[in-house]
Amino acid sequence: MKDAHPNREEAREEFLTSRQLAEVLQVSESTVRRLAREGRIPCVRLTPRLLRFNLKAVCRALDGAETKSKRRPAEESASEDAQLSFL
Repeated sequence: MKDAHPNREEAREEFLTSRQLAEVLQVSESTVRRLAREGRIPCVRLTPRLLRFNLKAVCRALDGAETKSKRRPAEESASEDAQLSFL
């Protein structure tokens, strides 16, 4: 008989802590928290200080930001800081 519920392991989404996401993105934990605070990456806020991140959703958000930044005029890009930026 076929199980009416999909395999819970397959259906479960993986959520990362700020520290884990920082390791994956190779940035500091404070950068991850800043990006979340600014709304540049999606997060789930469990408490005022406790955040969790879905890696697929974060990657989609960052890929979308990268696509948008590629369309910007060259003079705008040249005027920005040379620091790593997740726009």
